[in-house]
Amino acid sequence: MVTAAPPLPATRAPRAVRVRHLGPNWYASVMGTAAVGTAGSALPVALPAGLRPVLAAVWALSLLMLMTLLAARTLHWIHHRDQARAHLLDPAMAPFYGCLSMAMLAVGGGAPTAGRDWLGTGTAVALDAVLYTAGTAVGLGAAVAVPYLMSVRHRIEPSEASPVWLLPLVAPMVSAALGPQFVPHLPPGQPRATLLLACLAMFGLSLFATLVTLPLVLFRLITAGPLPLALTPTLFLVLGPLGQSTTAVGSIANAAPGVVPAAYARGLDVFSVLYGVPVTGFALMWLALAVAHLVRARRQGMGFAMTWWACTFPVGTCVTGAAALARHTGLTGYQALSVALYVLLVAAWLAAGTGTVRGLLSGELLAGPRPVPAAPAPGTARTTSGTAR
Repeated sequence: MVTAAPPLPATRAPRAVRVRHLGPNWYASVMGTAAVGTAGSALPVALPAGLRPVLAAVWALSLLMLMTLLAARTLHWIHHRDQARAHLLDPAMAPFYGCLSMAMLAVGGGAPTAGRDWLGTGTAVALDAVLYTAGTAVGLGAAVAVPYLMSVRHRIEPSEASPVWLLPLVAPMVSAALGPQFVPHLPPGQPRATLLLACLAMFGLSLFATLVTLPLVLFRLITAGPLPLALTPTLFLVLGPLGQSTTAVGSIANAAPGVVPAAYARGLDVFSVLYGVPVTGFALMWLALAVAHLVRARRQGMGFAMTWWACTFPVGTCVTGAAALARHTGLTGYQALSVALYVLLVAAWLAAGTGTVRGLLSGELLAGPRPVPAAPAPGTARTTSGTAR
């Protein structure tokens, strides 16, 4: 049962009060918005003349959102440390700290692509370097800290396995996918090779962590039934490590020539296809499964929640993954797939964005969790963040 929060001191600023329930899950909105700009820029087809400014504007919006959320979350930690600690000790909320890393990486990664026309190459690369360094550091820390907390501080039953657990584990994969674009900007020799192999190491870190976690999610889904309605969109999070890993091996292979020995570069090029094709096949199967669950949840009355943003960034990674395969195989089928997935991404972003704006205007999204009944129904539990399980 959740106890009522103590009354706020009269001297506390109203702005600080409004961010009390602003959790790390809000960074998912930055990730999804940045994905629209970056994935659109990565499409392996000729873009209409008027589309590039639109993509740049969406990326600029994601940068503004990131700056706003970083400021708001700073206020949250200053004025509401009790709530911040509660988030870390909540197994339903702690994994979202991986979103902080991916939000910085997604916005930074879009600077040299979607934002280059506005910023210029030098400024775009500098901004990307700052956000990439910070995002990678946070992501590597979250990949260790969150599983540590889950094992020693959280008390979790097998039936509580959630796709959300993948969030801190996929963050290093985002670093692996975006790091190779820095390679041409480093001095030749050791610096370039070191960064490229570090990206390959982060690819392995995230891949193997995902491979041991994903079976738990699938086992829970099959044995315990569908997720609660509000959590159904989180099934799309499984697409994140699948699409991002395909993107990562393609990016690493693109940067390898002249950086590592020719035999390794050729091997990475072959590996990008031999790995990416079957993983994309599994991703499409999971996408169909997630869509089926989402349709079912909507028919049963699922309303808007911030979990809808889970349908954006993971789909964006599949767009860039399919685009990478289109370039490495030359197949028009992957070109068409990337465009179709991008249309799905934009539709999901519009739905999540519209719901978020409405929730902010009404005040519902920043309000505290509803009071928990004194005698909850059998089998119903609630986390400290107010998420029903």
